[in-house]
Amino acid sequence: MANVNPLQFFRQVKQEVKKVTWPSKKEVVQSLVMVIALVAIAAAFFFVVDQVLSWIVKLVFSIGE
Repeated sequence: MANVNPLQFFRQVKQEVKKVTWPSKKEVVQSLVMVIALVAIAAAFFFVVDQVLSWIVKLVFSIGE
């Protein structure tokens, strides 16, 4: 790799950042809502699975008593 002085490096970074297509506010909000919804769905799913497995384990151990 070629040696680049810090000033050159930051100029190149600035040029590359200008090429980035940034999402609009609407796109960011839509993505945020989707992430929150999917996290809520996943949390509910794992809660239900945990409750079912807990019930099964309690059932198995109560049979032995």
